[in-house]
Amino acid sequence: MADTALKNQLKAMLSKATGGAVDAANIKEDAPLMSLGVDSMAALEVVVALESEFSVSITDMESGMEAFKSINSLAEFVEKNRV
Repeated sequence: MADTALKNQLKAMLSKATGGAVDAANIKEDAPLMSLGVDSMAALEVVVALESEFSVSITDMESGMEAFKSINSLAEFVEKNRV
């Protein structure tokens, strides 16, 4: 299971990608991210941040959809795919 620090970092990335529209403090770890207002542009910004911050790439739509289900799934994806 992913640690709290990683999940908090991912929440901050999502908040920044939405221009603060999604408050990091209010993101529940199992909440569907797309229902929070994370649109495709914000998701793309997070993908770029994941590559920069963690050297993790989302290479196809299927793995991206799986990773972006929730903070928990995104954190698990990062932990499994870190270099």
